[in-house]
Amino acid sequence: MIKKGAERMSDVKIAFFDIDGTMIDIHTKKMTDRMKYTLSALRENGIKVCVATGRSVLTLPKFDEGVEFDAFLTYNGSYCYCGSDVIYSNPIPKGDVKKIIANASGIGRPVSIASLTRLTANGSDKDLRDYYAISKLNVDVDDDFYEVAAGDVYQVMMGLQPDEHEAILRDVDGAKIVGWWDRAVDVIPKDGGKGMGIRKILEYFNFSREEAIAFGDGANDIEMLEAVGCGIVMENGTDETKEIADEICGRCDEDGIYHYCVERGLIQAR
Repeated sequence: MIKKGAERMSDVKIAFFDIDGTMIDIHTKKMTDRMKYTLSALRENGIKVCVATGRSVLTLPKFDEGVEFDAFLTYNGSYCYCGSDVIYSNPIPKGDVKKIIANASGIGRPVSIASLTRLTANGSDKDLRDYYAISKLNVDVDDDFYEVAAGDVYQVMMGLQPDEHEAILRDVDGAKIVGWWDRAVDVIPKDGGKGMGIRKILEYFNFSREEAIAFGDGANDIEMLEAVGCGIVMENGTDETKEIADEICGRCDEDGIYHYCVERGLIQAR
């Protein structure tokens, strides 16, 4: 299914990949050998490969030797970098961080915050613990939480149901909710998102959107998929995300990205 954009795959210069549910199966928490090959083969063919994730810099997976990326889009686009070059840095306004924490406390929800150097929480509940477990992490509750919260915070994470969203953003002007799981959310800058991160990285490398493709599976990938010439959604992706897809490839746990790239002539089969 093609609706717009990069019908000519020979023009592709850069590819963006979400992590959980896209490059790495949520259940096994592993990258398959074919996925590793795909990333390596794309780079060998002159196509830059970039991570585009809601994860913090601190919680990126430890990729196996030989798996390399040209740039990283983290915190749902709030912090993007290439090696030691910071491409884009966009923390949540400090006043909004304070208000979000207070609003969450008002409905009995603990929150976790992410700076560039710390990931800390003021409490824990089952939804937040299970959210962290998807990335094989534990929720760390620390005494200096409010000290960290007073600095640059790029993302706030918490367990949350849809009917609680409005309460969290009450009197908050500079932040918005994004999510890819139905029991938890990420709160990021209002003018941020993966789409903004994509645009900043394309500017950095001097590529047009028509020269870019992206793979994702969740609602927080929608802006990313719309910011490139061809947005591809995994078969295991959400219905909401599939509705805006230019194309749909196979499931993550069935090497959908590998098969897509072979079929489109981006890499050779192995």
